[in-house]
Amino acid sequence: MDLTHGHPHGHGPDGADGPVPLGLPDPARPGPGALEQRRLGPLARLAPDPVKVVLNWGRRYSLWCFNFGLACCAIEFIAASMAKHDFIRMGVIPFAPGPRQADLMIVSGTVTDKMAPAVKRLYEQMPEPKYVISFGACSNSGGPYWDSYSVTKGVDQIIPVDVYVPGCPPRPEALLQGILKLQEKIAAESLPERYTGPSAEALRRPLLPGPGGAQ
Repeated sequence: MDLTHGHPHGHGPDGADGPVPLGLPDPARPGPGALEQRRLGPLARLAPDPVKVVLNWGRRYSLWCFNFGLACCAIEFIAASMAKHDFIRMGVIPFAPGPRQADLMIVSGTVTDKMAPAVKRLYEQMPEPKYVISFGACSNSGGPYWDSYSVTKGVDQIIPVDVYVPGCPPRPEALLQGILKLQEKIAAESLPERYTGPSAEALRRPLLPGPGGAQ
């Protein structure tokens, strides 16, 4: 007796040879044990690679957040982390002890040219894989101060940004939406393609140049 699932004569649903093994759901004829792809959401296209799914699932729901608050948008970040919005329920832990313990940097506020080296330095201290959310108009493009001689025209001029959250200032709900977008991106990414380890020289670089421009 040919033991096949749903096709006792050993033929697939289209009549072609090649039986479906017993106990495995037929994708063409979903039964009670079939996994509906639409319920996987952004993970649907990654279903054939379970190791990648598990690794990305662990990273997207264990984001330690380092808030680089530079101006008024930082107040909205604090509001988003309080009990009313509570983004801990989404797997995001606010107020990491420092950049070396953080997975996610949220830059909120106006980035000045004098502060830019500090932003880049702390970003380089974060372990891979690391992510950045630009929170607010000032961090995105300089905001109302974009034409000032001392303002950097967006934090993406110095470090890579994964998600931009617009607003002046954005509401806490906007930050939650940005976090969800970032989690969708993490679920679909390949870790080897993203990882770029920082050089030892970059980690030893001083935060500010020494007297006379000495490094």
